Amino acid sequence: MSRLPGGHGAPVLTADFRSRLEDFQVEELAGFEPAGQGEHLLLSIEKRGINTVHAARRLAQWAGIPDVGIGYAGLKDRHAVTRQRFSVHLPKRVAPDLASLQDDSLRVLEHAWHHRKLPRGALRGNRFELVLRELRGERAAIDQRLEAIARGGLPNYFGEQRFGRDGDNVDAARRMFAGQRVRREQRSIYLSAARSAMFNAVLSARVEAGDWATGRDGEVWMLEGSQSVFGPEAADGALADRASRLDIHATGPLWGRGELRCTGACRDLELAVLEAFPDLRQGLEDAGLKQERRALRVRVAGLEWQWPDAGQLVLRFELPPGAYATGLLAELGEVRDAHTGG
Repeated sequence: MSRLPGGHGAPVLTADFRSRLEDFQVEELAGFEPAGQGEHLLLSIEKRGINTVHAARRLAQWAGIPDVGIGYAGLKDRHAVTRQRFSVHLPKRVAPDLASLQDDSLRVLEHAWHHRKLPRGALRGNRFELVLRELRGERAAIDQRLEAIARGGLPNYFGEQRFGRDGDNVDAARRMFAGQRVRREQRSIYLSAARSAMFNAVLSARVEAGDWATGRDGEVWMLEGSQSVFGPEAADGALADRASRLDIHATGPLWGRGELRCTGACRDLELAVLEAFPDLRQGLEDAGLKQERRALRVRVAGLEWQWPDAGQLVLRFELPPGAYATGLLAELGEVRDAHTGG
């Protein structure tokens, strides 16, 4: 993320992140209320130092069911304190003792019955609390940058998590497209990484062009708070005004079969950038993926910050599904992650 151009200017700080587990806290915002009946037990769980997949396996062992009987809306980081929902399929509506499930790393906050498995993406977004330590930078400049982010949003880059521990998922996708056999779950990861790399390249070019937030001629727009798109549209003052109010966002391509929906100057830029990825384009098309669009910008809701002291900054904010908290940190400056070294 630090190598991608920022939407609001040069870095304004350096800091350490995740020096302690509590420095990264994230809470899922539920997408629906439990039905109160059914054969799926919905558990709201606080996890400390374990990732979502590990927690799901523990739940399956606790319930005595296959892993496929556990549902969750999204993946959460290991090196964090996270609160998220899981569903446990219990057809006889008999749950083991909840106390036997809990320890210092996993705690049940709420439980209720529901009529179906929790599907991926069934959340309104995520609420974050991040603590930066050993911070260096001019406080006034940092405050100004945060105010700009609150007003104008962030470039909606895919985060480093999408590209694997060592950033090698795109190379793995290339090997897969060249004929290397992979497991089914790996295939999905590599396809997503290939698409994400191409989207980030387009967004990077739009940031450098200075119109990632304002749009250009031939733009396809996405409505704030939805996946609904419209366009292509000729550039005009009404669209620019809506974009300035974060009511709509310019979009970029998630590559697949079919024609780019955008036209004009927007299409010209996307095709020029994507010429560098002939193997990824062909591989995604051969895999059967279809053209989609993703917003180039993400709105940061409820952004607040506090200065416990000159070297420490606490950030609180909400992001929609699919957006990355690391994107906000990258927009501030050089933030060293204690658990990755980056």
